[in-house]
Amino acid sequence: MALAQRGRASTLAPISLSQDDAWLGLIARVYGYSSVVLTAHDATGRLTGRLPLCLMRSPLTGRRLVSLPFTDHAPLQAEDAASAADLIEQAVRLARDERVRYLELRTGPIAALATRADFAASDLYVRWIADLGAGADAAWARIKKPVQTQIKKARKLGVQVRRATERADMLAYYRLHLGTRTRKHGMPAQPARYFLELWDTLAASGQAQVFLAEHEGQTIAGLVLLASGREAHYAYGASDERFLHLAPNNPLMWEAMAWACGAGYATFDFGRTARDNAGLMQFKRGWGTTMEPLTYYYSPRVAGLAATSEESRAYRLLTAGWRRLPLAVAGPLGGALYRHLG
Repeated sequence: MALAQRGRASTLAPISLSQDDAWLGLIARVYGYSSVVLTAHDATGRLTGRLPLCLMRSPLTGRRLVSLPFTDHAPLQAEDAASAADLIEQAVRLARDERVRYLELRTGPIAALATRADFAASDLYVRWIADLGAGADAAWARIKKPVQTQIKKARKLGVQVRRATERADMLAYYRLHLGTRTRKHGMPAQPARYFLELWDTLAASGQAQVFLAEHEGQTIAGLVLLASGREAHYAYGASDERFLHLAPNNPLMWEAMAWACGAGYATFDFGRTARDNAGLMQFKRGWGTTMEPLTYYYSPRVAGLAATSEESRAYRLLTAGWRRLPLAVAGPLGGALYRHLG
């Protein structure tokens, strides 16, 4: 069930990110969240800003208003400072009306929020962006030599990468994802239904792509790419640890980048990375990327769920315990818990 849309009705085409509405519907179906799209208009009634939000009601993590759950980056869509200020004020009022613990905006650094005393900024994360505008050859040339070597090595060892063509391929990815989230990261995994909804909702339009790395007929690694506007975004990645000596993640990432170049995307977002995760920071730096801060803002000034450091005691206790679970238990239990973590 959706909350009533705020703002006068107007065409959203000039501002809307094409994935937003589909994404809101998807997570509402899977997790039961209520959604609202705040809008701003000029004196003539023309749409000048848009801010989608989800209201989450959880007995475990509380009542929260987030833009947007399960996304790394949800930029504030506004043509000017006045529209941005209007959207933020609407969001603050809605948070107050709904009596939430906090409002969370995953906009990245923007002056409209940084200058407000009623918002706290969290700078735990960054994102890494590769420029694809000059084509695949230029993107390859910017990749560091050690990474290029790993890609060539994997190919020589017989690793092959293919782009998914059917729903069953998403299930093959999910099996890898469940193992990686549980054994490597010690974290709950999204339910299989979520990944199937991704495929059913976004694959036909090309906005969701799945790439699988295979060796001797066995799927050993995979990634999920979400594309919108001019950007392709690396959303999820997983691999079978038994085959890491084949370096499958490197050709997998390169084939996804090469596909994005051919499809006309201008940038490739390597996704959210915790600043204190030195290994992952180094890996993404090797792809010829530029680091950008990924600031999240909270009102009132609290530490939100997404602002939990990977070095915190609570995080370490959770991951240590979760790694011990059998996959047959971790799968359904994580699927049930995940709606509380958005």
